Amino acid sequence: MPTKSEVSSILEKTQTYLTEVLLPFWIERSPDPEWGGFLSHFDSHGRSTGETTKTFLMQIRMLYTMSSAHRAGYGLGRCGDLARMGAEFILEHYWDREHDGWFWIADRQGRPTCLDKVGYGHSFGVYAFSEYALATGDERGREAALRSYDAVCRHMLDGRHGGFIELFQRDWTPLPGSTSGGDRKSFDVHMHMMEAFTTLYELTGRPSHRRRLLEVIDLILTRILHPENGLGVTQFAYDFTPLPAIIFDTTWGRDAPPPGGWPAKPLDQTSPGHNVEFAWLLLHAADVLGVPRAQFATVVRRLCDHAVAYGIDGEFGGVYADVPMDRPTTLTEKQFWQQAEVLIGMLDACLLLGDENYWRAFRNVYDFVFTKFVNLAGGGEWYERLDRQGNVIDGALGHHWKISYHTVRSMIQVIERLRKLTER
Repeated sequence: MPTKSEVSSILEKTQTYLTEVLLPFWIERSPDPEWGGFLSHFDSHGRSTGETTKTFLMQIRMLYTMSSAHRAGYGLGRCGDLARMGAEFILEHYWDREHDGWFWIADRQGRPTCLDKVGYGHSFGVYAFSEYALATGDERGREAALRSYDAVCRHMLDGRHGGFIELFQRDWTPLPGSTSGGDRKSFDVHMHMMEAFTTLYELTGRPSHRRRLLEVIDLILTRILHPENGLGVTQFAYDFTPLPAIIFDTTWGRDAPPPGGWPAKPLDQTSPGHNVEFAWLLLHAADVLGVPRAQFATVVRRLCDHAVAYGIDGEFGGVYADVPMDRPTTLTEKQFWQQAEVLIGMLDACLLLGDENYWRAFRNVYDFVFTKFVNLAGGGEWYERLDRQGNVIDGALGHHWKISYHTVRSMIQVIERLRKLTER
């Protein structure tokens, strides 16, 4: 296991980076002084691209970031002020007063341009407003979290098969099948519902919210993770029959499909980033529920061991985006968010299971992030995507959905776990 000196050195470096570089990047650049809310489109130099579209996802994730940073004691009050500003913009512009739920995309002034209802975004409505209420005590946050939760339960729950339907028209009619995605469910959305319900239950303490959290945990463990190897299966039919994963038509505001469309992913392909993210979110849920982390040790070990064996690049460092379940990958690109989530999960595995392999995995990814992903010359955010050796493929530091959520949250959570390691 690492020495206290090694852990303390990394802790100090991470704290300095978060407080003096990464948070200031977003505090200084993202607030929209003219219309409110946040702007999030920054090139590889940290400069605005001129794009001013405001997706609900990037607004709600910025709300989460500023709220969580304020709650953790960062920003000297500035993060709390920006969270309130962001909450006001979201509440004023994105709620559908006719059909309930959050609109998906608006222009800079907050005028909706895409009226679809996206389950992924609604999970963040619950998550971010719960965090905002915990961070600030603003009752509008609690009300918005409960309103989001009510919309999820009334419109997204699949009463026949369990779980959540994910993609809808404005009136909550599911979108058609095929690439519209209205006939599919995903590991991703159910994982984010788990994290949302965790924070909601932390906020309210209501028995009904506890039950809903336990239900989604059980669903993921019994019907979404692969029954033999315990890894995340990406997409399913309504009845949880696994399907080759496809890219949906519902716009995320980026990445036009190639000619002929996106190919489906093989059924045996899994995401080490999502797997390890789920592992640490599951342990956090256990803490909030007041149950022993040890009861999920086997789940965490299987997910993290696979990431160590097949997801982490032992030669060049970092985490691959997608890998087969039982063999090395030939797809060697590396995206920013998987690195962020694996950093947290490997530290949790190290703390829970006491295996030095997880510490070595953490150091592998940490060193790759700070030598290759972090763009200090551009202000300190992470590049979007690199090749295996760490050369930049997509240098964007911010866009429609790549904002501060993964990177800032990762650094806050890494600091918390490094502190626990120093106490050991």
